[in-house]
Amino acid sequence: MHPAHRLTVIALLLMIQSLAGCGGLQEMWAGPGADSFHPKSIAVLPPLVGQYEGARDLAGDVLVTALAEKKSFQKIVPMEQVRTVFQEKEAGDILTAYYAKFEATGQSDREMAVTLGKLLEADALLLAKVNVWEYTRSEGDNLAKVSLGLRLVDGAQGGLVWKARQEKTKSYMFLKPDLRDLAEDVAEGMVKYLPR
Repeated sequence: MHPAHRLTVIALLLMIQSLAGCGGLQEMWAGPGADSFHPKSIAVLPPLVGQYEGARDLAGDVLVTALAEKKSFQKIVPMEQVRTVFQEKEAGDILTAYYAKFEATGQSDREMAVTLGKLLEADALLLAKVNVWEYTRSEGDNLAKVSLGLRLVDGAQGGLVWKARQEKTKSYMFLKPDLRDLAEDVAEGMVKYLPR
């Protein structure tokens, strides 16, 4: 079987497993080169947060922690170091343009991604999006909800290698669950599916 077809079959099986309630991610896609992508270093870019601005640092922190616990990378470039690199205007402009293009097209701009990989000295870039980070009510229930989307980009070639989405919801009566705790569960569950 062709490697690309094998990856598609694996991704479909994982999605079916998730829908059947046996674990896995809610959504996952692996590109044709995912099975041969073995980065030694990864940079966690500041998450895209939309209306959940207060979640940016927390989401980034839980991802760095989950990656460190996975122990699959020789080097993890945390958000603080990423921010230091992008304080320089030219580098900051590249990151802003990269985010804008990613949001508009859903694709990684190869040239900009390679530049980011070089600036951060990272084989892979992890781009997170906070889809939901809130307390809400639904059908009379109090709910705490966190949803993250992750995209893994090849820092040397610039292409999108893998992407996934996961959500966790917890109902409560009086004491609100800590959204960071939910985010930790989501991040831990997601990073174990990262290509290695």
